[in-house]
Amino acid sequence: MKQWFGNIPENWEAVKMRNIFMERSIKVSDKDYPALSVGYMGVVPQLETAAKTDNGDNRKLIRKGDFAINSRSDRKGAGGISRYDGSASLIITVLKPHEDINGNFYHYLLRSHYFSEEFYRNGHGLVADLWTTNWDNMRNIYVPVPPLSEQNQIVRFLDYKVSRIDKLISIRQRQITELEDLKKTIISKAVTKGLNPDVPMKDSGVKWIGDIPAEWEVVRLKRICTMKSGTNLVSEQINTSVGAYLVFGGNGIRGYYNEYNIDGDYILIGRQGALCGNVHKVSGKIWATDHAVITKIQSNVNINYAYYLLLDMNLNQYSSDTAAQPGLSVNVIKNLTTIIPPLPEQNQIAAYLDKKCAQIDKAISNTQRQ
Repeated sequence: MKQWFGNIPENWEAVKMRNIFMERSIKVSDKDYPALSVGYMGVVPQLETAAKTDNGDNRKLIRKGDFAINSRSDRKGAGGISRYDGSASLIITVLKPHEDINGNFYHYLLRSHYFSEEFYRNGHGLVADLWTTNWDNMRNIYVPVPPLSEQNQIVRFLDYKVSRIDKLISIRQRQITELEDLKKTIISKAVTKGLNPDVPMKDSGVKWIGDIPAEWEVVRLKRICTMKSGTNLVSEQINTSVGAYLVFGGNGIRGYYNEYNIDGDYILIGRQGALCGNVHKVSGKIWATDHAVITKIQSNVNINYAYYLLLDMNLNQYSSDTAAQPGLSVNVIKNLTTIIPPLPEQNQIAAYLDKKCAQIDKAISNTQRQ
């Protein structure tokens, strides 16, 4: 039978995983063994963002050198060899390797794309989100086994290559961060100081803004726009058919519905959730849920300038976390103090930022592809 890894060198073997690993299923407490997270980054000390359990006495032991893998098959490639003694959630499958293998070789192999697909294929469940591949499913998956000397050689090669690639990725990530910071700086300077450095300036009286051109006005947001919360949506209105409209929630565009409550040019602000305060400019037919603030810009204000201004205001800082999750009050947002230039200057600033931001976004996109 043809295996997922295809042909292998003549001196390699193909054996079932149960011949290489045995399951470790000892239950322990996180009081005795520190909590570990198992995900796409491998096995690491528990992340701050990880969901914490109230049942810390009911966890699974992981020893240094064990291979831990998330049994949820929709999380392909979530696992790796552990550098720590610790404990993990019971949904984690912990495998103790036999002594005569290089664990790092299987760290690379079992995190590979093709094994992840085979791992998923051997799982079971009702839907993808509940798809599971436990040890009983995976123990009969065949894997290639090179001679130990060759495993060691492959690991040395991959360690060297991967470290070089990781260094390049780190450089590109820094470049992306620098480009994003540059974009924020350009937007902030343009919307608060204008494009002409020689005009007379005055004190805005607003701490985060400082001096502004003398002809600019200090206003509350409600002077330049109207704001209201979106509408709650019942499940019967969901429709994923062709021609359905995008829906905007607190964290962005995320689905399709068969009705809409706005049609035209609007700015939508996330009102609730971890990303509340994020700003999107939309055009067309949209359903905005009650997790979004629908913002209609007045006709005597350039909507693109208003969009950049709202981005620079960092609305997330005005959110309240007294509830279960952060939230923004429409009343708080519309009463925030901001600034507005004369309309001709708004048009100039908006055109300038459209061009500059498009150039930076293109550079960011190119770097992300690299």
